[in-house]
Amino acid sequence: MVHSKKAWFAVAALAAATTLTLAGCGGGGGNDAGSTGSAAPAGDYKSQDCAADATSANTLKVGTILPQTGTLAFLGPPEIAGVGLAVNDIVAAGDKACTFWTDSGDSTDMAVSSASADKLIDAKVSVAIGAASSSVSLNVVDKLAAAPIVEVSPANTSAELSGKSPFYFRTAPPDTVQGSALGQLIVGDGHQKVAFLVFNDSYGTGLRDVIEKTVEDAGGTVTYGGKGKGQEFPPGQTTFSSEVTAAIASKPDAIVVIAFDETKAIVPELVSQSWDMKNTYYTDGNTSDYSKVFDKGTLEGAKGTIPGANPADDFKKRMSDWHQSVQGSALSDYSYGAESYDATILSALAAKKGGATDPTTIQKNMAAVSGAQGGTECSSYKECADLITKGESIHYKGVSGVGPFNAKNDPSSAFIGIYQFDADNKPVWQSAVEGKS
Repeated sequence: MVHSKKAWFAVAALAAATTLTLAGCGGGGGNDAGSTGSAAPAGDYKSQDCAADATSANTLKVGTILPQTGTLAFLGPPEIAGVGLAVNDIVAAGDKACTFWTDSGDSTDMAVSSASADKLIDAKVSVAIGAASSSVSLNVVDKLAAAPIVEVSPANTSAELSGKSPFYFRTAPPDTVQGSALGQLIVGDGHQKVAFLVFNDSYGTGLRDVIEKTVEDAGGTVTYGGKGKGQEFPPGQTTFSSEVTAAIASKPDAIVVIAFDETKAIVPELVSQSWDMKNTYYTDGNTSDYSKVFDKGTLEGAKGTIPGANPADDFKKRMSDWHQSVQGSALSDYSYGAESYDATILSALAAKKGGATDPTTIQKNMAAVSGAQGGTECSSYKECADLITKGESIHYKGVSGVGPFNAKNDPSSAFIGIYQFDADNKPVWQSAVEGKS
């Protein structure tokens, strides 16, 4: 892992070839998040839910463990759309695949993710896309690996998950990349004294630690909420008067808020204590659309980061069309949709290359199809699958812009998006920086 101020995109490659028809999938629902039945024909997409007899022995059975409930539920729609659109593209290319949906919940109730992991194992899925929360993945990763089932998270960033299991991969960069980018953004804006309002969660404290190191390496100081000070708050807390009072009393230039849904209670407290909201910074867990939550202008000028490149408009439209067709509503947030799409496509290409849809075959071929060993660059499932069928090695260049998997199954490079909130409290993409993990 690196904390360098500039780390450039590593162009890598990939290997081997063989052919496969991804077999056997039916329509019909029966799992946690499938079609709502309200089908606006925007893209004429289908739910592609698995038939009852589909298993990893006879189909590419794409399971999910993504947030439908809990404090990260706002991330569910784009992640679910990314998976659903990818499976539609696999089917449109002439292969067969299906989806089996489960809810990850979040770190405030691990019983949800534990039960969903059991469902995925019982259903004999080929791959589990998720979770969104690093703490949730840490709760289920060993259980899924023991099954074994390949887990590919589109959103986990905790450094604790790097190299956690041979069956665990992610298409989001670890916090060493996002933390470095946000720390550089803060000091680049002229801030030298930084306070943290951070929850006691592996995601929160891990990201805080990297931001803190970056700020201190640049000559800054942490005035409140730093590593080892014991000033974190528990996930799910609802009132923050004492924490905000203490943070402001430490006389910071900037306050970094690292939380999930708790942000909706932290922000009003900061406002009530007359903090200049332009000097707050947010991370991927709370750089979100608050246009219906806070008064107009509340967050105007504040900044945040979200790992991932800004997806192209045509790709965002396709994701939204899928969600409209299958779930009955258009998307308003696209966070981690591209990473979810790429996680699914990479899994399918690994199965194609290996000639089977079982988890062990997929695990053995994930690095190769990501470009880790060299190969012909390709950017769609059909294009890449056709090359594999011809016996060529490939390097899938996905919509998220991440580099090939490294030895720890992390993306070797990734983009971090920089956002600034507008007068409607919506984060607007400004630029992206690249870093290596």
